[in-house]
Amino acid sequence: MENAAPSSPIAELVARARAAQRIYETWSQAQVDTAVVAAGWAIIEPARNRELAELAVADTGVGNVEDKVRKNHRKTFGLLRDLHGARSVGVIAEDLARGIVEIARPVGVVCAVTPSTNPGATPANKIINALKGRNAVIVAPSPKGWSTAARLIEFIHQQFDRIGAPRDLVQLLPSPVNKQSTAELMRLCDLVVATGSQANVRAAYASGTPAFGVGAGNVAGIVDETADIAAAADRIVRSKTFDNATSCSSENSLVIIDAVRAQTLAALKDRGAVMLADAQKATLQALMWPEGKLSPAVIGQSARTIAERAAAIDGANRAAWLAIADADPRILMVAEDGVGHDHPFSGEKLSPVLAVYAARDFAHAMATVERIYAYEGAGHSVGLHSAVPERALTLGLTLPVSRVIVDQAHCIATGGSFDNGLPFSLSMGCGTWGKNNFSDNMNYRHYLNITRVSRPIPEKVPSEEEIFGAFFAEHGAK
Repeated sequence: MENAAPSSPIAELVARARAAQRIYETWSQAQVDTAVVAAGWAIIEPARNRELAELAVADTGVGNVEDKVRKNHRKTFGLLRDLHGARSVGVIAEDLARGIVEIARPVGVVCAVTPSTNPGATPANKIINALKGRNAVIVAPSPKGWSTAARLIEFIHQQFDRIGAPRDLVQLLPSPVNKQSTAELMRLCDLVVATGSQANVRAAYASGTPAFGVGAGNVAGIVDETADIAAAADRIVRSKTFDNATSCSSENSLVIIDAVRAQTLAALKDRGAVMLADAQKATLQALMWPEGKLSPAVIGQSARTIAERAAAIDGANRAAWLAIADADPRILMVAEDGVGHDHPFSGEKLSPVLAVYAARDFAHAMATVERIYAYEGAGHSVGLHSAVPERALTLGLTLPVSRVIVDQAHCIATGGSFDNGLPFSLSMGCGTWGKNNFSDNMNYRHYLNITRVSRPIPEKVPSEEEIFGAFFAEHGAK
């Protein structure tokens, strides 16, 4: 008899996860909820949170420590609020009138693909959601984010030891992470949840394993003639500067109706936004897309750092750039009217750089956003600053978006907030517009299988008049 071929390291990782998951599947709701809270406390505890934030910035060079501390805490605490009291073990819903009972079942072993922009908060979110469903999870981080994810999982294991949970419920793809090891993990797991580059999302959908992947960002916001300009400017700056605009939910374009354009730009200027001249715009474009691809030189960097790097390549305008840098700007703005590959500022920038478009009226603003999303960002969301409630509904009925964020700091609100009703998440589905199979904020129910028990109920067959009456009355019964 021939010896069996040895398992790969990835297969062994998955085997350990399956063994741990079989144990965990027997846990009660109370035990599961304890594991969920333990994993949340692993990242929220202030000293651990700060260590993870500092490590993330040191290793990735993206974002800033204080905002990552806030993000780690707020996103995790909000998720724990959402999960508190939610049923995810055994019978979770009964509808006596329909004779339906819903039973929650685990999906098994989850492959969690996570980006370098959020190497602490995103894996924590996915781990906690997976645990809520009695699953095991193996994190596949970006190479730059590996050390942060590794430290996070160390913290989770420490908490697991306190409650007697198997450490193998939460594991990490070994370093060095590469496309091959991530692809193997995707194939061997039971569910893939992918956040980050569109290359990773496409690989997840092509892996042969059921997958949830998210679409590209490139959010646009509209400021109309009825907006509270001061409040809108506050929200836009807060959103666009948070963690140096690493979020897929940060505005990349702002469409301002002409009647309030000067007033809005003045309010943004008062809050540290700088409108660049045409020559500076050309230099910034060369810095940001030196070979047609967004450069790491700007991703997740502050506006001041970007201005300093622009000064280094623009001898003719060096003094002007240094003056901008010395003023410590919060946002760099460029006037734009084009859309597409020849107008790269119309795409996602992952930095505090904002393209500003002009619009004659609301219909023109909406059409401009539609043009932008035809190029990039379809399915994600749109921001609106307006005192006309009907306009939000018009956007929701017309634009290819899964969310319309009204009078809020967009990147704070889109992934759930304590002052709106969206679920806390760092993975936003973009529907078929964004080539995704879901349009929700990803939450614990996406990590569940649901078994339905159906019992007989009193038969109720409608009459033909109930079904066809109105149709026949208008069109005849031919």
